[in-house]
Amino acid sequence: MDMATDAPTTPAAQNVPQAASRVNRPLNGQDTPVDGKTTIAEGVVAKVAGIAAREVSGVYALGGGGARALGAIRDAINATDLTQGVKVEVGETQAAADITIVVEYGAPIQEVADQVRGRVAGAITRLVGLEVVEVNVDVNDVHIPGDDNDDDSNEKRVQ
Repeated sequence: MDMATDAPTTPAAQNVPQAASRVNRPLNGQDTPVDGKTTIAEGVVAKVAGIAAREVSGVYALGGGGARALGAIRDAINATDLTQGVKVEVGETQAAADITIVVEYGAPIQEVADQVRGRVAGAITRLVGLEVVEVNVDVNDVHIPGDDNDDDSNEKRVQ
């Protein structure tokens, strides 16, 4: 077989129908969309929502008490769960999200919730390409600076 001019003549190559092959179709131009389907997992949408919510000033953490305790263990071993406190429902063209947050004390809770709603909806629309029909924000707790300090060096009230 002359490599420069002859096509392969193996039985397998002769039995492949050219029209049915996914890879032997004529190439589309750069401006022509390519056929195919994109499927985006719920976990991807949840991660996008979780990252967006954490970017809002006034959000201390995501998730309820138990989730945050488990999250602290994950953080300690560098395995942070960016979907903690986030539930999403994803359809073919739309998404809905439920976000549970802890707000820093002193931050206006309604404003923080509104900013979380806007940031999450914007990120899902921009990065994932889905229409966001609903973002519910559940404010689970208020973080008070100093609550994290379990320092026993405080003065004792009794002797």
